[in-house]
Amino acid sequence: MLQVCLNGARSRAECPHLPVTPDELAAAAREAVAAGAEDVHLHPKDRDGRDTLEAGAVAAAVTAVRGEVPGVCVGVTTGAWASADSQDRAGQIRAWTVLPDHASVNWHEDGATEVAAALLEQGVGIEAGIYSGTPAAQGFLDWPESHRVLRILAEITELDPPVALHAAADLVRKVESAATPVLLHGQDGAAWPVLHLAASRGLDTRIGLEDILHLPDGTPAPDNAALVHEARNTIRRSRTAGPHQS
Repeated sequence: MLQVCLNGARSRAECPHLPVTPDELAAAAREAVAAGAEDVHLHPKDRDGRDTLEAGAVAAAVTAVRGEVPGVCVGVTTGAWASADSQDRAGQIRAWTVLPDHASVNWHEDGATEVAAALLEQGVGIEAGIYSGTPAAQGFLDWPESHRVLRILAEITELDPPVALHAAADLVRKVESAATPVLLHGQDGAAWPVLHLAASRGLDTRIGLEDILHLPDGTPAPDNAALVHEARNTIRRSRTAGPHQS
């Protein structure tokens, strides 16, 4: 499965063509799905362009995207940068009027299980974000409800490609005992090498302006669809080349 991560916590200062408004997110999702994305992850924004979990903003973003890509699962963030207080995040989730198909929960953040419980109450699938370089993997595996998550997001934070690939292999080994689908991805300079590793191992992965602003040749990505197109080519080549050895 190839997921597109449309915008992330980035701002227009980093990427002038970043999709921010519901209409922009909807258009970006439509183009990315046409290019080969099978799932959508987005960060709803407030009027100042900051990430928010506020019910109205989530409803507007999710509704707009679903209108353009019917039948495609749409997920959102619950990152602590949207609200540092985990009780507030859980309360906002319980106030959602339009429910996304899934939402990511970063397991290294304070109150992750409380946020996850709120999502389970609402019937929203959980993407358990396990960052490399943190003790989050063991904390997630020890959580009694870990079997109820939709998938594990194995999120590689190291930016140097060789270091990131080593961290990715190590993290996948740690979480594979959960018998839960794993989506492996990297960011910035390591995004493309980690995507190649994920594809060669038959794992789900993702690409989009949240993770990387450049195409594999180093040129600036004009939009999410261009990134998805290149990711599809990378996945195709990886499958042809066979399993990655590491």
